[in-house]
Amino acid sequence: MNGSQSHPDSPNETRRRSVVLAAPRGYCAGVTRAVDMVERALELHGPPVYVRKEIVHNQHVVEEFRARGVVFVESEAEAPAGAICVLSAHGVSPEVRRNAAERHLRVIDATCPLVTKVHTEARRFAQQDRMIVLIGHAEHEEVEGTAGEAPERTVVVDSVEALDALRLPRDIPIGYLTQTTLAVDDTRHVVEALRERFDDVQGPPTSDICYASQNRQVAVKLIAPQCELVLVVGARNSSNSNRLVEVAREAGTEAHLVPDETFLDEAWLDGVETVGLTAGASAPEILVTRVLGRLAKVGYQDVRHFEATSEDVTFSLPAWLRPDPGRRPDDADGAREA
Repeated sequence: MNGSQSHPDSPNETRRRSVVLAAPRGYCAGVTRAVDMVERALELHGPPVYVRKEIVHNQHVVEEFRARGVVFVESEAEAPAGAICVLSAHGVSPEVRRNAAERHLRVIDATCPLVTKVHTEARRFAQQDRMIVLIGHAEHEEVEGTAGEAPERTVVVDSVEALDALRLPRDIPIGYLTQTTLAVDDTRHVVEALRERFDDVQGPPTSDICYASQNRQVAVKLIAPQCELVLVVGARNSSNSNRLVEVAREAGTEAHLVPDETFLDEAWLDGVETVGLTAGASAPEILVTRVLGRLAKVGYQDVRHFEATSEDVTFSLPAWLRPDPGRRPDDADGAREA
């Protein structure tokens, strides 16, 4: 076991069961912004506030908001005409925005700015008459929204095999984009295949994979060799959390996703001296604390912190949503009609 990064105990000492707690972990700037926007909508307008889909992919967050009067709907069509409607961090297609306008919904757009960047790139490639190859998972909300920018000229692939199955002509101009929460290595393989199979390939000016996904993946790669087991706190439908599990397994370490402490199977701990712990970008820190508490009860009381890199990225709220000590909630009607 490689412990060079975490200052392990002396070989002559009795080893204690321990946890290597990775950082960065948990909320990214986009998730923090989206959650804060729902908070402010409740403060300014009161319940009910409607949210299209889950604001972020985490059931704990959704249930907390639901208890406070937030109504989660699958479609903008389910929100009453004229209602406050928050668009989730994953982004939406232009069709959703048109539907919201027709219903005179007062829209609060919580789309992550990094997802908005990908939408802008999709429109640019479409204007250049390029076939858009969107690397991602077709059923994911973020991919649905991005593909909706130019549905007639966008194809979604999640592997080199899926790319080959398209049988596109070699001379067709290609523009590729990626879902922001993918694993860096998996995306690289598809991009390499694109450049090998097509003559004219353009990508985004900078990587579409979000900084937070990359940082959390790097941290997992570094802690995995120090551990016999890696636990990732995150929801089943959280793409970036599932990628963290894959990254740990690719590093040769057993790994499992745990939505909260009740999902921890103690059988996984048999023979395990060191557990690695991290959290996906939509998992609140309270869930990490609860998993740590469960581990402590079964003997993993020594917690070693491992910080792969520091994060200082923040995304500000729109000016009209920022807290103003001098303004009462009924002084502003900031939600914009779509």
